[in-house]
Amino acid sequence: MPHRHPQLKVLFAGVITVLSSHPLPAQPPATRTSPTVDTYHGVDVVDNYRWLEDWNDAEVKRWSEDQNAHAREYLDGLPGVDAIRKRVTEIMTAQHDSYSGVRFAAGRYFAMKSQPPKEQPFLISFDSLDDLDKARVLFDPNVVDTEGTTSVDWFEPSPDGSLVAISLSSGGSEVGDVSVFDCNSGEKVFETVPRVNSGTAGGDLAWAPDGKGFYYTRHPRPGERAEVDLNFYQQLYFHQLGTDSADDRFELGTDFPRIAEIEVEVHHQTGRVLCNVQNGDGGEFAHYVRRADGHWTQFSHFGDKLVQATFEPSGDILAITREDAPRGKIVRISTLTTKGALAEPLIPESEDTIVTSFYRAPPSLVATEDRIYVTYQLGGPSEIRVFDRDGNALAKPKQLPISSVGGLEPLTGDDILFYNSSYVDPTLWFHYDASDETTIKTPLSSETPVDMSDVRVTRQFAVSKDGTKVPVNIMRPASADGPGPLVLYGYGGYGINLTPRFNASNKVLLENGVTYVVANLRGGGEYGEAWHLDGNLTKKQNVFDDFYAAARFLIDNGYTTSDQLAIMGGSNGGLLMGATLTQHPDLAKAVVSSVGIYDMLRVELSPNGSFNIPEFGTVQNPDHFKAMRAYSPFHNVTDGTNYPAVIFFTGANDPRVDPMQSRKMTARLQAASTSGLPVLLRTSANAGHGGDSGLSQKIEQVVDTCAFLFHHLGVTVQQPPSTDPADRS
Repeated sequence: MPHRHPQLKVLFAGVITVLSSHPLPAQPPATRTSPTVDTYHGVDVVDNYRWLEDWNDAEVKRWSEDQNAHAREYLDGLPGVDAIRKRVTEIMTAQHDSYSGVRFAAGRYFAMKSQPPKEQPFLISFDSLDDLDKARVLFDPNVVDTEGTTSVDWFEPSPDGSLVAISLSSGGSEVGDVSVFDCNSGEKVFETVPRVNSGTAGGDLAWAPDGKGFYYTRHPRPGERAEVDLNFYQQLYFHQLGTDSADDRFELGTDFPRIAEIEVEVHHQTGRVLCNVQNGDGGEFAHYVRRADGHWTQFSHFGDKLVQATFEPSGDILAITREDAPRGKIVRISTLTTKGALAEPLIPESEDTIVTSFYRAPPSLVATEDRIYVTYQLGGPSEIRVFDRDGNALAKPKQLPISSVGGLEPLTGDDILFYNSSYVDPTLWFHYDASDETTIKTPLSSETPVDMSDVRVTRQFAVSKDGTKVPVNIMRPASADGPGPLVLYGYGGYGINLTPRFNASNKVLLENGVTYVVANLRGGGEYGEAWHLDGNLTKKQNVFDDFYAAARFLIDNGYTTSDQLAIMGGSNGGLLMGATLTQHPDLAKAVVSSVGIYDMLRVELSPNGSFNIPEFGTVQNPDHFKAMRAYSPFHNVTDGTNYPAVIFFTGANDPRVDPMQSRKMTARLQAASTSGLPVLLRTSANAGHGGDSGLSQKIEQVVDTCAFLFHHLGVTVQQPPSTDPADRS
């Protein structure tokens, strides 16, 4: 744990008052410049901080350590930080269980269980939804790694539920090796299969019907390709249990693109195999089917607009296509020819968008014996709809208002399991009984250590620069009256939907009078593929315009002021933060940006950057270069500008966004800003993109974020009533 600086404070009437004012921040560590000039399509571009890209350089590591120390000194000295840490820790380590990734196989349930204060979720198995007390722990990464840096990427139970394959990675790398565990003994059995998952192309696995082997995604192993290509060229192999994985059977992928990403599914009744291949992260797919005799047939190609496929119990294929249907429609494929698939229309396009899923996300389309369950996106919120096998609409499960759904898992017959969550309701798991059309809450549903009943949730619409209406989801504390402190969050990319989700740590903001807002921007998929395409490649500027419009709406309608506004985002949302603060430096008082992309001209040179080309473009294309150069945050920082207070978070082992992006952007802003407000960089060791960070790492980031925001938004930290009787004396 970092050293903490004690603060002098007095507790009075539930409010922490800091008796000494926070000192002005010390100057950040000096950063040398070393100009490098690149020429793109006749345009010279100067980069003074190229040297910060090389993490193997001892000088870069020293610079990063100095920046961390500078940030640590500033953050630990902020007013109320001890009270914030106490409250955040109280919420995030509260003894409550939650469940995710629930699976069902041969009468046995599997799930990842989170149980604070344990650092990482762990895998359990149980035989009844009504008797979780008898659940067995199959694998607990907290036991094998007490530091909390080993995590379960994903797991896959065998068809008979006797075995489970688990991808494990460490340090946030997401480089996952697969081990197999016996579900009765909990012991590891058979050999480990290396390099199944990565932070670039992801990974997947599907068991053969007899449970004696599995199809899996394989990345090149050292010596098979050049080192620079080891995170590329994902292919499909088959592994027979009890054999050396070096002898595994190649299945498919010789002609796949360098940036292929693969999902695989097996139809257990026939042994047929379905392979979905994405070309990078741009949303173009190709699909293949393998017969039991080993023959593969390709039935869609990149650009065909067939974006998702899955087996029905009968062995037919259901597919989501955007051909003449940008919001998606569903077809049935019962016949394959050498020229492709013969698709029969089943569920037509509607006013709402059919959600697609990839990268081992819970399926958005599930077929049971006589029903088809489809997830629809409603511009942010989502819902499950139900159809019979002929595509006729049936009664749907009961669902929360302004909420999100997911985790569709078929049970027996036509029953399913699914989760439902909202901004103020924790994740609830429901069993939908199709026989009598009842929706039954299960014990898998999460309890919460915080009460959100006093939070008002409203959904408004801002108008962007070109007239597009942008959803703005507002969580306002009951105490809020008139303009006040507000945090605006956004993402806008990859066709990803920002759906209503419960986050207990947001209570720290809300109970201190801070309004929290989520904007659904173009670049996401909330209104279909057209909404996505209006915010990618050369149209990326629309995303930034949408976010600015959302902020102006909140200011103009009396929710906040520029001096009380903070903006926040991560990853692609970090790019959004960088573009917003460089294009509108006077818009907000504070910026929190995590694992972001800032140098758009160099991003494609990092391993995962190649996978991002279908979304952002490439500097090799003159039109793409012109668009990226125009908004690239790193290249649009202007000397002598009063920039807001900024904190950048990154992980030293991030496989998706190279940490050099945050280093360079920090150095450039520190040199340019004349506002006197801090520009901080906080790099976490043994951490990656954030999703698999340990609980203690997540707590520290929330503490730093809240302390930073409260200080710059003028929030006096409230001390909530203690629940500990010892504190009341």
